[in-house]
Amino acid sequence: MSGLVNHNLLTDVQFDPKVDYTLKPVIDNKGKPYDGLYSAWITLNNEKQLNSYNTGMVKSVILAFRQASVARDVVTVVFTGAGSRAFCTGGNTKEYAEYYSGRPIEYHQYMRLFNDMVSAILMCDKPVICRVNGMRVGGGQEIGMACDVTVASDMAIFGQAGPKHGSAPDGGATDFLPLFVSVEQAMLSCTLCEPWSAYMAMRLGLISDVVPVLKIDGRFFPNPQVVTGRWVDDQGRPVYGDFKQGEEREKAKQRVAQGQIDLAGLDALVESYITKFAYTMPGCLNKTVSSIRKHKLEHWDQNKESSREWLALNMMTEAKAGFRAFNEGKTKETREVDFLKLRTLLAKGAAWDSALLDQIVLH
Repeated sequence: MSGLVNHNLLTDVQFDPKVDYTLKPVIDNKGKPYDGLYSAWITLNNEKQLNSYNTGMVKSVILAFRQASVARDVVTVVFTGAGSRAFCTGGNTKEYAEYYSGRPIEYHQYMRLFNDMVSAILMCDKPVICRVNGMRVGGGQEIGMACDVTVASDMAIFGQAGPKHGSAPDGGATDFLPLFVSVEQAMLSCTLCEPWSAYMAMRLGLISDVVPVLKIDGRFFPNPQVVTGRWVDDQGRPVYGDFKQGEEREKAKQRVAQGQIDLAGLDALVESYITKFAYTMPGCLNKTVSSIRKHKLEHWDQNKESSREWLALNMMTEAKAGFRAFNEGKTKETREVDFLKLRTLLAKGAAWDSALLDQIVLH
């Protein structure tokens, strides 16, 4: 039909080089591509920096979701990352440390874009599948939870990073995570920042499905670093989904090193969800998706602006220290500040100045 109105905000969208927008044919229930219907794949393509997003990438994600939302021939959106190491690890800490730290007005502007990115996902007129190909951490966890369905590689990990690196997970985690898991589990994840395996995330209800992706000698094996059976520890506590510890963890890492990551099964699972969505009434599907999203939107819309204000001001104090430490640190230990010294200095009335930062940032 000719003469259809173009509802895109821009007539010729130019995406950031680190954000890919691709259309793939819908597969029908006989396993064949169906001509004229597509899924839109939005891919964070910053693999060297674990698909962390910078300011330009955030703008392009907003435009990409808007384009997919108004595309009449798009059935479903898939949000993912390049490679096999990460879906997304959040905001680009190099940009945070070298540009936004100490500049609350600039970060205030940036957080308007970030909030619009989360809202673009929540307001998309198509179901959104988060394809988790690796780490989904920090802001990556937050934009992932804004999606409607999550399927993951079983080598993926999920978690927050805020209080460990000078921020609070107010970009969606404090709004969304208690809706997926218990309030207490959300509290532990957001405060202690301890990672969950994909199996733990599925066990707690955070994600829908997990696929083994480690291929050794032509066969797929579940992630050997994780307890995948329904076992209990010496005290009778369930450990299904927990990471192995000590010597067992080291043996598991050696096992991982023997294989390679093959995401074909993950892609097949994603395609199966796309096909299932295609075989529904489009209007009824969209209304159902919107109705269920209201539970997220109720919290997100209530808190996003006040969170933005606080996060901007925090760039003068703890975020300035945390992002500098992460950016300058050469090891895992030196990428976090000296927490105990910081608490001691503040208890003695120390001001947030360069002298304090020099004392708590490790090298």
